[in-house]
Amino acid sequence: MSEAPGVVSGTRRLLRRLRDTMAGSGTAQQRLERIVRLVAAEMLAEVCSVYVMRAGEVLELFATEGLRLEAVHRTRLRVGEGLIGLIAATARPLALADAQSHPGFVYRPETGEEIYHSLMGVPILRSARVLGVLAVQNRTPRHYDDDEVEILQTIAMIIAELIAGGDLISPREIAESRMTGTLPVRLVGIRFNPGLAIGPAVLHMPRPRIEQVVAEDVTAEIERLRRAVAAMRDAIDELVAAGGGLGAGEHRDILEAYRMFAADRGWVARIVDAIRSGLTAEAAVQKVRDETSRRMMQASDPYLRERLVDLEDLANRLQRHLSDRLLDKFELPREFILVARILGPAELMDFSHRRIAGLVLEEGSPTAHVAIIARALDIPVVGRVENVTQRVEPGDTVIVDGDHARVLIRPSEDIRQAVTANIEARGHRRASFERMRSAPAVSRDGIEVKLMLNAGLLMDMAQLAATGAEGVGLFRTELALMVRETFPSVDEQTDFYRRVFEQAGSRPVIFRTFDIGGDKVLPYLARSAEDNPAMGWRAIRIGLDRPAMLREQLRALIRAAPGRQLYVKFPMVAELAEFDRARALLDLELARARQEGRQPPASVKVGVMLEVPALLWQLSGLCERVDFLSVGTNDLLQFLFACDRGNPRLADRYDPLSAPMLRLLREVVAGTGAAAVPLSMCGEMAGNPLEAMVLIALGFRTLSMAGAAIGPVRAMVRSLDVAAAAAFVDEISARPDHSLKSRFEAYARDHLVEI
Repeated sequence: MSEAPGVVSGTRRLLRRLRDTMAGSGTAQQRLERIVRLVAAEMLAEVCSVYVMRAGEVLELFATEGLRLEAVHRTRLRVGEGLIGLIAATARPLALADAQSHPGFVYRPETGEEIYHSLMGVPILRSARVLGVLAVQNRTPRHYDDDEVEILQTIAMIIAELIAGGDLISPREIAESRMTGTLPVRLVGIRFNPGLAIGPAVLHMPRPRIEQVVAEDVTAEIERLRRAVAAMRDAIDELVAAGGGLGAGEHRDILEAYRMFAADRGWVARIVDAIRSGLTAEAAVQKVRDETSRRMMQASDPYLRERLVDLEDLANRLQRHLSDRLLDKFELPREFILVARILGPAELMDFSHRRIAGLVLEEGSPTAHVAIIARALDIPVVGRVENVTQRVEPGDTVIVDGDHARVLIRPSEDIRQAVTANIEARGHRRASFERMRSAPAVSRDGIEVKLMLNAGLLMDMAQLAATGAEGVGLFRTELALMVRETFPSVDEQTDFYRRVFEQAGSRPVIFRTFDIGGDKVLPYLARSAEDNPAMGWRAIRIGLDRPAMLREQLRALIRAAPGRQLYVKFPMVAELAEFDRARALLDLELARARQEGRQPPASVKVGVMLEVPALLWQLSGLCERVDFLSVGTNDLLQFLFACDRGNPRLADRYDPLSAPMLRLLREVVAGTGAAAVPLSMCGEMAGNPLEAMVLIALGFRTLSMAGAAIGPVRAMVRSLDVAAAAAFVDEISARPDHSLKSRFEAYARDHLVEI
């Protein structure tokens, strides 16, 4: 909504006076003192104060009009202490007619503020970080309106640029407050994509410093914005057309969704309104970005958080077009580690022609768009690394260990050399795996193991030929939904599954029905907040509660497979009744295809993902109903140990190579073997050579995994004596150790098994 003309003209007058103050002579401290006097006068406030964040998360009173001057540089508040500390802690404005009655009010006698009753304060933000707090106070109760809060936020943005200039606080203290130091640092996150990389850090697109905040000519600024928006949209169109070098596939859906966000007229209209209030185009983009970020960061909705990534990406991109600082003009190392708080998929694809060795993110999820693109580009990614952008300086050597979800900053020379040697060895091994891709996965004692591919996007299907996989053991159908803005029609789904079959050729593809919910949120599916989303309304539970959605998917799969073998498996099944209901829906769709005269699949095989431990006590009945069974260890492990696999503190808490897990898997092998039901493993255990060795020793003969894991697992199989390994597992699997991993590692070394 546009501001009233009177408010706009008043804001412009204030901004012009602030511009003159900022451009005047004197130190940064003197300019800050002039600003608080000006703001107090213009906003009819008895008090205006600026608190600046110091090292150790302490807010120091730097300038005031109205409070006692002896309190300047003396009064300090911890973040969260008092109303000023509360504003800094929440990064949200606060307006109170009776501040002293607020439970968070803290009185500091040296300030003399006991005579002031009303308070309005806003955080001083830059790059989504709190640099301080700006506040005004009045003696009498005063109800501050939204326009006054917005004016104060605009002033805070100007003060943020003054603080960021480094004249108020020394760069050394800023570095200390960011806890960078010079010592090596080891951080833990969540694995978004495996792999190992080392290189100099490049901080992702630090927000460009705005040289001029107040507009000289509003009309000229609006025209500058119009040209920059047009140029940005043209560049995004070119990016969509080029596809970032990935070829055909879902990246186009991701970028199309991003392009729709860039074309949002409401976003541009809000920027224009901010310019009309007296800001330059760059400052207006920043103002709208900060306002929207503040609102969206309060949301727990993963979809809105993903949109926040797009917003940050677009705002960065638009400010670069305004300042003519485009990406191609940046000087980057030949290879580097990209470190970011959040990152949009288009930003990552901007870098795709360069050599990103690894990616580190403070936020995000393994199912975010940027993670999907990174997997297609084979970039190791560790996400949810707390405060990593504050602990890395540009040029710092950073190691990204995607396999173990660890990040090492400024490692010692011996660690650097060891990691570099490891990466070189991996390169040699990868070359040998490529040469071996047509070799059969047969053990030394003649046991054949079928190696299958886990996929979910069309771009993944190229891995079939590259790895020599015998088929797709798990096709995650929900990933294609997550890169779209609307639910696909039956025809669109049919076309997608038909293309999957075409790329698979004669190899089998096992489709898992939609495993949505939990951390895989669709914007077009109504949902409510859940305390435990991993154990909540997801997967087959959604499919049975929304049978039309599941039936449309099954209908599309049937139509895409005329004359072919169709394999379908249902995820997150907890009881036989759920499977029976799902199977009945499939039978209805098969009957529908016959009634419509469509050519049916040559055969239909139906299975279940064993992820819920409750199925173990229904295994015999389940085996009577299914054509095959797949074990999904990712969920099974977290449910077995009541351990959230998305929590970095619990990432290494429980090990799949422990007695309880091995006993569970042994019972599954025995139960399916007795019923002659084909069994496969498609969880993460299958792609780890050491864990795959144990699985084969337990009796698994089909393993499905990410494409990058097939070569290492094939090499392990060809070096393994299965009978000897099985005897060793029998010998130690009942031990009460927290984990048997070290014993299995010793066995592999002693018996020359390649792990």
